[in-house]
Amino acid sequence: MEDLFYCLRNGSPENADSSYISDLVFEGVDFIKEEILKIKGRSSADGDPAEIIRKLSVYIDELQNGIHKAVSGLKDETDTGSIFHNMYQRETRQISSKYAYKAILHFEEGCEMENIRAFSVVHNLKDITSDIFHIPEDLISDDRSEDIKKNGFQLFFTSDLDYGKIQEVLLQTIFLRELILEEIEIEELKRVSESGKKTDQAASSEEKPVDYDEPKTKKEKGSQLSSSHQNILSVDVVKLDRLMDLVGEMVIAEAMVIQNPDLDGMELPGFQKAAQRLDKITKEIQDMVMSIRMVSLTATFQKMNRIVRDMCKKLDKEAKLVIIGEETEVDKNVIEHISDPLMHLVRNALDHGIESVQEREKAGKPRYGTIILEAKSAGSDVLITVRDDGKGLDRNKILEKAREKGLIIKSESEMTDREIYNLILLPGFSTKDNVTEYSGRGVGMDVVTRNIETIGGSVIVDSAAGSGTSITMKIPLTLAIVDGMNIKVGKSLFTLPTISIKESFRPKAGDTFTDPEGNEMIMVRGNCYPILRLHQYYNIVTNVTDFTEGIIIMVEHDEKTLCIFADELVGQQQIVVKSLPRYIRDFKKTKGLAGCTLLGDGNISLILDIGGLIYGWNDG
Repeated sequence: MEDLFYCLRNGSPENADSSYISDLVFEGVDFIKEEILKIKGRSSADGDPAEIIRKLSVYIDELQNGIHKAVSGLKDETDTGSIFHNMYQRETRQISSKYAYKAILHFEEGCEMENIRAFSVVHNLKDITSDIFHIPEDLISDDRSEDIKKNGFQLFFTSDLDYGKIQEVLLQTIFLRELILEEIEIEELKRVSESGKKTDQAASSEEKPVDYDEPKTKKEKGSQLSSSHQNILSVDVVKLDRLMDLVGEMVIAEAMVIQNPDLDGMELPGFQKAAQRLDKITKEIQDMVMSIRMVSLTATFQKMNRIVRDMCKKLDKEAKLVIIGEETEVDKNVIEHISDPLMHLVRNALDHGIESVQEREKAGKPRYGTIILEAKSAGSDVLITVRDDGKGLDRNKILEKAREKGLIIKSESEMTDREIYNLILLPGFSTKDNVTEYSGRGVGMDVVTRNIETIGGSVIVDSAAGSGTSITMKIPLTLAIVDGMNIKVGKSLFTLPTISIKESFRPKAGDTFTDPEGNEMIMVRGNCYPILRLHQYYNIVTNVTDFTEGIIIMVEHDEKTLCIFADELVGQQQIVVKSLPRYIRDFKKTKGLAGCTLLGDGNISLILDIGGLIYGWNDG
């Protein structure tokens, strides 16, 4: 692969097939990654790269026969050091030399392969320098890494660029810890070069540097560079998880102290002031820990480019991926749960949605299909949408497949388009007749749904025939701590995410009515909204059944509104989200619950899933 890049740098890259070159490079990179994984798993790296090397060699020969011969000649060399030395000699060109410089580079500790990094520095300077000499001279031997670690990498060269330009180039060196750059006399450089091209021992000889003001300034800058690299600290994710757990326990302990029933009726102004201070510090710690755990979606989104490219080649389709909002941040644990679902959705969009070039042109569409991957924040949630401009979902085919599998539980005439499209989220559902590498194996969208529901999210499917499909994953920003409003129904306690609450009020007599289908509704400022009685929905015994005695909490989700009727508001507090016990999740499919939390008085409150309530309340 390096030989191929060398040909491109020194040949005529405009004549090259960039797509095929990318195929070769990806194949080589995938092979290397696979072998590294074997080594990490304590297996032997026994893969055979012969076929990949053969393809590369053939293409290099086709690309630029002259350079190919030179590179092939290099392969026959037995001394690796001379290979690099000869390549460097061919790449060097004469440049007018106004200035002479001496540079000493120190790499960061632990960066490894210092000799190869030094070779890269020399290679990067070849186009702007001449008469270049370095200590140590032989950069190929592995033992040179130790010399460079101990004494730094010394460079002597001439250039027509001034001090500032050379400094700028050298500062771009990866893993650079310190740079000392001096402008010297050309005669001094010649003396160093001609004095036997000092052996490796010269690297350790102490030579007093020329006293220039600029080099002193540079050394200071180099020190600043060193400290800037140390501003970032790598921390094991397990430690961050443990820290988040401890912060959660601290929030619960704070609530237990402040809401302790022993304090009821007591006037303690000093205690209240201290409690407010504690609450403020606790929230700041919580916010800081959460911000540490937040990770951009950029890396996850960018991986999809490779998937789209590979699938387009294998399916003989043409499509482009448009990424929007990749800078959106979510909790690291959330990212781990959405990577596989996201990959599945992108594959489905290309395999099921985007048509072939012939079909698109026949339908009057652009030759290239478009897949849009978009992320945006929505309160305490993040919406990730995969949208394509393909043929859309086939409503009739979905219904036919659902009938075959017995998945329809209500009259087809009563089902909305969204309900029909959401049938593809059920286990084992697939409308693909033929089995391919990407689909038709009975492993479908239910995998996506299951993974997203694990973290308290939801999946929504929308489609329009001939125009495309849009699948949205609504996921929580974080899995840890949220602001909640506690409400009471009978002896049961529930918590609503504060971000979902629009308002709460006690209705007057006559504000409520029943629609022709028997659903209770309420009129608020000229608009009608459905009412959900929690005590009926969860079969809870309570004495508060009259609307004028209880409280209405208006909540919103996906631009849909629902009015929840409860006995009373208990109060607002930060809650630590805990998952429901497995037997409740797996066996007793109770709708509308996102998890549970421990309150300050030791009671357990169930966290309501507003989306689940809005979409499932009328199913009873």
